[in-house]
Amino acid sequence: MDQHYLNPLLVELYDLDSGWSEDRQYYLALASDPNMHILDLGCGTGLLCDAYARSGHRVVGVDPAPAMLQSARQKEFGSKIRWIEATAQEFRSSEKFDLIIMTGHAFQVLLTDEEIASTFATIKKQLAPGGLAVFESRNPSIDWSANWNYEIELATPGGTVIEKRECLAFENGFEYMSFELKYSFPEGEFVSRSRLRFPSLELIKSGLSEASLSLEALYGDWRQGEFQQSRSEEMIFHVRSR
Repeated sequence: MDQHYLNPLLVELYDLDSGWSEDRQYYLALASDPNMHILDLGCGTGLLCDAYARSGHRVVGVDPAPAMLQSARQKEFGSKIRWIEATAQEFRSSEKFDLIIMTGHAFQVLLTDEEIASTFATIKKQLAPGGLAVFESRNPSIDWSANWNYEIELATPGGTVIEKRECLAFENGFEYMSFELKYSFPEGEFVSRSRLRFPSLELIKSGLSEASLSLEALYGDWRQGEFQQSRSEEMIFHVRSR
């Protein structure tokens, strides 16, 4: 697992550079009925779980990184949320959920067809009748190498931290990307290397079908714009059991 999920010092920065955003607002709005039962697969530091709990929903947050879950427990409504250390593909429960989400491009850390299939099996098993699952993946038709790199400054209580992200390499065409996150603290530097998969729309659709999941809607942005293969940066999937 990547260091920016495991190192407590780096986890503390997570909400600074991945805070509340348009995509999180989109997911929050999906919980439109009162007292919904919600499962967040790959919940990270629990920003969305906390927002759902604040609105009175029953929430389960699942993440494989202990440091992430420790941070999540400190959220304002953290004590009202059930936190579980597990991957999306291995999580199983007797509970059924009205809404299952997988946000922050967490779907792209599933590097093999088997991991994708196991995650879809989790969604299939845990969805309540009539329940909705929503996740997103970056559109592999976009040239991500052109706009991946950045350098930003983060203001922390201990001083300014410089975060730099750099694409290192692509594999199998543009299906896999390796990249590096470098954090320059006043007292030193930390480097975390990661690998993501950019699965095709066809592969995801095929996996959903094999898991007996139906694609209800596919959007290309967080305003529910039509997905356009050559232009849309996001592939946002709304899925139900069949």
